[in-house]
Order: sequence, then C-alpha cells, then structure tokens
Amino acid sequence: MNRLRTLLAPLSVLHLLTLGLVTSAAHAEPGSTWPSINPDAADRAAPIIALVENYARQYRPTALMVVQNGRVVASSGDVARKVNVRSVRKSLISALFGIAAAHGQVDITKTLEQLGIDDKAPSLTAQEKQATVRDLLMSRSGVYHYAAYETPEQKLARPERGAHAPSTFWYYNTWDFNALGAIYEQRTGENPFKSFERLIARPIGMEDFTARDGIFIGNGSSHYRAYVFSLSARDLARFGLLFLNEGRWNGAEIIPSQWVTESTRAYSDTDRPDRGYGYLWWVLKPGPWESAQSLRLAMGANTLPSCQRSSSSWSSLSSWAITCVEFEPKTSSISLGKSRHCLASSSLRSFRRSR
Repeated sequence: MNRLRTLLAPLSVLHLLTLGLVTSAAHAEPGSTWPSINPDAADRAAPIIALVENYARQYRPTALMVVQNGRVVASSGDVARKVNVRSVRKSLISALFGIAAAHGQVDITKTLEQLGIDDKAPSLTAQEKQATVRDLLMSRSGVYHYAAYETPEQKLARPERGAHAPSTFWYYNTWDFNALGAIYEQRTGENPFKSFERLIARPIGMEDFTARDGIFIGNGSSHYRAYVFSLSARDLARFGLLFLNEGRWNGAEIIPSQWVTESTRAYSDTDRPDRGYGYLWWVLKPGPWESAQSLRLAMGANTLPSCQRSSSSWSSLSSWAITCVEFEPKTSSISLGKSRHCLASSSLRSFRRSR
C-alpha cells in the first residue's frame, strides 16, 4: 500500500514556525504558482481539508498550506503574507553555507582566530577563538558572549564564559547563529538576504520574497547582528520541497545534495530527548516515528498533536510546528511518517516570546 507524504507549511504572526520534512524520493515541483489538486483527488483529500478548516477556525493562523506532490491539497489564510519566521532563519542560512562551501568561499574547518572573528569587550578568549565554523553550525562553539536578539530565557540559560571548550558541548546559542551571518558576509561579500534571493528564492520560483524582506537587528552588546527573514507560507513550502528533493529543483542543483544530507544529520543530543541537532536544523530521532502508535512532543507550553495511526484526524493542536505525516488516500487517515529522517528547523520554545 503506497503512502503519500504530505508537507505542511504553516505560518503565524504570533507563533514561531517550524518546518518539517521527510526525506524520500523526488517530488514534483510547482510552476510559477502553486496548482491545486486535481478534481478527481478532492474526495480523497476531504479529511485533510476539514482538518485545515477546523484548525484555522480554532487557532487563526496567518496562513496554512498542505502540499502534496507539488500541488496544494488545502490552504487557509493569506498564504502570500510575509511574516518574521523567527528561528527558521537559521536553517535558511545553513543552506547558504552549503552553497558557499561548495563554491570554495567558506571552509567550515577554519577557526574564528583564522577568520579574524572577535567581539566587543569582554572579547573572545584564546580558547574561544579555536571554535571552527562547523562548531558554530552545530551550536557547539563554547562562546558564551552576549548576543543580540536573545530572549530573556536564553540570557538566563546561557552558560558562563569558559564553561565548555569549543566542540565539546551543545547549547542553543544565539551568538553562534549571529556570528555565522557575519562570517557568511565576510567570506562571500554578500549579505544573507541578497544571497538567499539570488541563489535560492529566484531559482526555485518563490513568489513573494525579496532581499528587502530581511532586516538586521543588533544591540550594543555584540558586533554581530541577527539576520531576520520574513517569508510567506507559499514560499516556505517551496523551500521545504527543495529539501525533500535533496537540494534539486527541476533537475538543477540548488543546494548540494551532500550538504542536505550532512546538515540534516544529528551531531548532538540536545535538551529535548526526542531530537538532535545538525547544522542549524533540529533532527527528530527516528525511533518514535518508526514504531510508536502515537506521538506527542513536548515543546515548552506547546505540544504537537497526538497522531494516531488509525485516526482520521489529529487531536488538539496548540503549536505551529509542522510534523512529518503521511496521508493514506484509501483510508483517509493520517499516520506517523516511517522515513528514517524527519527534520524540523528552528527553535521549539515558548512561541509567543521566542526570537
């Protein structure tokens, strides 16, 4: 019995967006606009459409899209409206690092010292400067300097300076994320927003994003600013589909497939037992998705739905996380994905306050 994997791309003004993907065989890409499903498939999609409608009535997201095989199965809200996608910015710049590394512009084995990276007083120590670009991509730099765009919770949780040597300890570190933006610009000569438009958004036909939809946010505590992206749901769906297709779009390589694999592999255990961390990607561990009859992931005060293999609908949904699901057209049921990799980008934190 064939199962058709479904990619969801929700977007909310109030909540952090999380993008969920399943690695699998090639999926069809849309053209200049997203087509709807064929009329003969509408009856099979009725349960999904009902879920989207009920979800939208209850939680009022800015937009919600369900995409399958390059076609929109269901949608709600303004899928063209661009909003701050919060921590998804990290997975976007991770893709740019993959392109830059392939072009020889960035060597992720270089240390901060070799790249001339320092920060405001108290400046980086000799030990901190031994962190590599790869350490930053894995959020394992050991640099616990003040950072722009930290939440109050992150400030309280930040380890003391010198608490851990580079590469030895995972911590969800805003300093790492911001410094990567500066390193990218230093090595490529272009800011992340312009590069994302030129190298990813245009080639995959994003309908809404331009470089003007990115802003830098800084403060006096650090040289390094947060690079904040605003995107629409329908554009983020294209980014998700790009990763589903291992970095290719209409046969052309946009992101090296090796980087897609490398960046979405878990290198660290995290403070969340159900997921590891790759190169700025949360990576859900395969076990629960492959064997559990149901799954509930704790996300601070929010949760993913409990997905029952035999159920025709989700139970209460109180987050904007996208989960890896499968749609079975013969039984109109939603079940857990069986793929070995289910990837989730961005921070799964207290969403109304997370940055």
